Amino acid sequence: MQDPKALVFDAYGTLFDVHSVTRLADSLHPGKGAALSQAWRTKQLEYTWQRSLMGRYDDFNAVTAEALDWALESLQLAATGEARTALMAAYRTLGLFPEVRGALARLGERRPLAILSNGHPDMLDAVVDHNELRVFFGERVFSVHEAGVFKPDPRVYAIVTARLELAAGSIGFVSSNGWDAAGAKSFGFSAFWVNRGKAPVERLGSPPDGAADDLAGVAALLPA
Repeated sequence: MQDPKALVFDAYGTLFDVHSVTRLADSLHPGKGAALSQAWRTKQLEYTWQRSLMGRYDDFNAVTAEALDWALESLQLAATGEARTALMAAYRTLGLFPEVRGALARLGERRPLAILSNGHPDMLDAVVDHNELRVFFGERVFSVHEAGVFKPDPRVYAIVTARLELAAGSIGFVSSNGWDAAGAKSFGFSAFWVNRGKAPVERLGSPPDGAADDLAGVAALLPA
């Protein structure tokens, strides 16, 4: 495996902690915050896969809202307009995992960094700017919205090769989602898995080139 000429990161769950909404969710629905956050995220991902299979793309804002509505109803929680608006807004101000900034600083010393995410461009710009990550990524924040389909469709990863003007084999891809890392590897990227949940490797025929418990661990696998 060659040292990647560029590194591309998934956003949600890799850089940004999607479960940082739990505190807000718990304040709105006491004792149910963690369950709501988990159900919301699980259904959000399921809807991206199902919409891709059906050929019925809708942007990630809409998918996230639909998943929230499903999660609220599944837990028999009230879906007031004010609470729903607050929860949706929280996706624009998600917190960073604690090691992210240091790992990006190290990895960005010798190569350009980029983001490739299911997120709508508006959502991504908001959360990147909220966390002051533009210094690492500049305008290299890419959305599946360009392709009109969600990960792990190969057309999504092709956005990166076109925008960075690099061959797939020259690009490293970092994700906390094992299925996303597998999709990137299948496309031709070097794939690095941030295995935050200590899960087994996905049986999709495309194991990652490296794995670690967090982004700092992945950074240690690559030359600074």
